[in-house]
Amino acid sequence: MPLAMAQTGKETVVKEIRGRDETKRFLASLGFVEGSSIVVVSEMGGSLIVNVKDTRVALSKGMAGKIMVQGGIS
Repeated sequence: MPLAMAQTGKETVVKEIRGRDETKRFLASLGFVEGSSIVVVSEMGGSLIVNVKDTRVALSKGMAGKIMVQGGIS
């Protein structure tokens, strides 16, 4: 499922990054790489605040839609 649909507060794992090469490189530079654990901290004003590699990053819903994650981890 896309990161934009992930439940707030639940840890998920990045499975795939979709989009153009420059989009993939940009997201990788922020820490969004396959296998990395991420948590959606909050959602506000059409943006997501995501905790990735001990850093909080704001993403638009459009950009978050390019990041495919697995379901929540228990």
